[in-house]
Amino acid sequence: MGSLNIGIVAHVDAGKTSLTERLLHHTGVIDQVGSVDAGSTQTDSMEMERRRGITIRSAVVSFTIDGLQVNLIDTPGHPDFIAEVERALRVLDGAVLVVSSVEGVQAQTHILMRTLTRLRIPVLIFANKIDRGGARYHELLDDIGRKLTPRRLAMSTVTGSGTAQARSMPLPLSEGERAASVADLLAEVSDTFLESYLSDTTQLTDRDYRAELVRQVRQAQVVPVYFGSAVTGEGVDDLLRAIRELLPPSAGDPSARLRASVFKIDWAPGGEKVAYARVYSGRLAAREPVDTYRRARTGGVVEGVGKVTSVRVFAHGTTTRETAAGPGDIATVYGLAQVRVGDQLGSPDGLPSGGFFAPPSLETVVRAARPEQNAQFYQHLLRLAEEDPLINVRRNETDRTISVALYGEVQREVVKGLMLDRHGIEMTFEETTTVYVEKVEGTGHGLEVIWQNEFAATVGLRIEPGAPGTGVRYRIAVEPGGLPAAFHKAIEETVRRTLRQGLFGWEVVDCVVTLTDTAYSSPITSAGDFRRLTPLVLMAALRTAGTTVHEPVNRFELEVPDDTVHAVTSRLVAARAVVDRCDTHGPVSHLQGTIPASNVHDIERQLPGLSHGEGVFVSTLTGHRRTTGTPPVRPRTDGNPLNRREYLTHVLGRG
Repeated sequence: MGSLNIGIVAHVDAGKTSLTERLLHHTGVIDQVGSVDAGSTQTDSMEMERRRGITIRSAVVSFTIDGLQVNLIDTPGHPDFIAEVERALRVLDGAVLVVSSVEGVQAQTHILMRTLTRLRIPVLIFANKIDRGGARYHELLDDIGRKLTPRRLAMSTVTGSGTAQARSMPLPLSEGERAASVADLLAEVSDTFLESYLSDTTQLTDRDYRAELVRQVRQAQVVPVYFGSAVTGEGVDDLLRAIRELLPPSAGDPSARLRASVFKIDWAPGGEKVAYARVYSGRLAAREPVDTYRRARTGGVVEGVGKVTSVRVFAHGTTTRETAAGPGDIATVYGLAQVRVGDQLGSPDGLPSGGFFAPPSLETVVRAARPEQNAQFYQHLLRLAEEDPLINVRRNETDRTISVALYGEVQREVVKGLMLDRHGIEMTFEETTTVYVEKVEGTGHGLEVIWQNEFAATVGLRIEPGAPGTGVRYRIAVEPGGLPAAFHKAIEETVRRTLRQGLFGWEVVDCVVTLTDTAYSSPITSAGDFRRLTPLVLMAALRTAGTTVHEPVNRFELEVPDDTVHAVTSRLVAARAVVDRCDTHGPVSHLQGTIPASNVHDIERQLPGLSHGEGVFVSTLTGHRRTTGTPPVRPRTDGNPLNRREYLTHVLGRG
């Protein structure tokens, strides 16, 4: 039996969790369809998900279609949980993008489709809610063609649209006038099909059309569109047949080296860590050692090893069975205590170098409401960050304050709720602040010579600006063999760690650091000497070069009723936004532009009142621009190597 891993992705409230329930019902996994409003769905298993009626963490369920096992990942729809969607996208063979026939192509839908297209993931679109008042057909197809992909192909039509009697009727591929339009679409990217279609001696059959459609869908060249209703089940059977026929089943060599990707971390009732992993090749079995590979913030690969105690493969619904996992399987893995989201098991091949979506641009200081809970509060936050690494828990070792990075206010409320539900800790948030970055202005040098400093080492460093988007590049301009490899590693790792806090306390990006001088004294010198000396040298170089602070800027997409455009635009301008596009289609206007990330929350908070409660706003980090006026400063957590006396007191524990 083959396998297929698909994701259900959508803008919030488009109906993807309801569609998941309907798919499980139609394939015999559940006897009764659950309700999001009632909190009885299979995939929203967390108490907070049931209470709020939204998906917070990705969930896996399994069902079978004509002998094909399908592992389905239900992902969050709210933009605050876009990182959870990113982790799911990495392990998919195909995706079902749910679009509401009533609300149409919404802003979050744009972002998801662009990412799916960039990753060349085959996509089926399910146009949901055809039974709801205001449901559209031709207008929605036009919107999909204009906003998502010009290569969309309607696979069904609708009768009784907008009523409880709405029905989805399959469309033929090769009959009547439709045959020519389908052939034109398929021939755009296939010379072979075009030649056969134009040939006087070849008569294409429906099987030929369907074979070419399958080929192009699996190569992400065309996107079929199915209409239906997750609530009534209309059109779901057609979607199931399309999943079985059009999306590419998992492939992989079971005899090859193990390669599996961890996309989710959960916890067993007894507190044991559980890793969710998709297997690409090889075999993952219990009671065997497994090599782990992780992309470090420094850009390198961190290797580890663990021993798997148990492997369970999804078999039916949310149930699993104890067995070895092979290519295409999604398994829950026990025993890997140090594993994190994003790790690869068995092989580093294909280890991602970066994310599809930008990290959070907001940060807030958090505290336990009861001071006596602060110690365990920090440990629980670290555990929560293992589930979502982009929360990025950061503690100031001087005043012991704790900060977390967040995408938005909804995620903030969820973190607060999870801490209370799981651990009984009420947490408080200070005002949310923006996470800025620093960029190097000029060229600076720093040098500390052995026996003339507090450490048995010589380090010389030069820092200069790098090209935008290149991160931190590290170079060596000394004879590599003149220093043990462990010392070189200590210097580079410390350089990258130190640059997380520049002259104003913000991370330094897009720069080049060159090692210009080294010396050591054997056997006195240790790697620790280089780790403790390097921050002093690097900060001296950075102070000479100078830095400027840059604020994050988001690209936004906004849909509002046409009669509210003036009021909304005025508020955007007051928020320092730049609107560079405004399209009006009927009663709805679609605006695009850029806005400082620090002002996004204000727009989100005021939009309902400005747009009769009908506005939809989605934004993602697109870059940074230099701040004006006095640069914002973030308190340091690294002992402050800009102040020698303070830093030495910190690292040496004495004055």
